[in-house]
Amino acid sequence: MFRDMMRFKQQLTKEECIKILKEEPRGVLSVLGDDDYPYGMPINQYYCEEDGKLYFHSGRKGHKIDAMKRHDKASFCVYDNGFRREGEWALNIKSVIVFGRIEIIEDRDKIYDIARKLSYKFTDDETYIEKEIKHSGPRTLMFALVPEYMTGKIVNEA
Repeated sequence: MFRDMMRFKQQLTKEECIKILKEEPRGVLSVLGDDDYPYGMPINQYYCEEDGKLYFHSGRKGHKIDAMKRHDKASFCVYDNGFRREGEWALNIKSVIVFGRIEIIEDRDKIYDIARKLSYKFTDDETYIEKEIKHSGPRTLMFALVPEYMTGKIVNEA
């Protein structure tokens, strides 16, 4: 069902993929949008090691939500900042693509717990985090991407 990577020598291990998902704060979530056009949007994520799911927060309405309700399959792509080898101009970038299905999270306690964990990727200001959760939490939609297939690779820009 999912394709093998053609440039298998560039393939990252599962552990390397998970490290990127945990460390990088954002990527691009792609869903099947209006009139079956691909719809990709930059979005923050939290990777949960306990259940292996990627979590996202959102408003309760909009193009993305309508698309997810119509069709639960999605992909998520994230990449690191890259690095340059000594004497080279080109960046070496590690990227990960996760294919899976969207599930809406209904449990408010879980939503607030994941919102806190996601927030810590950006700040350790607990007062700010709790204020935001209290203010925006009741209106927040939380959803997960349940991975069915994940692949990662390192690419040189040259």
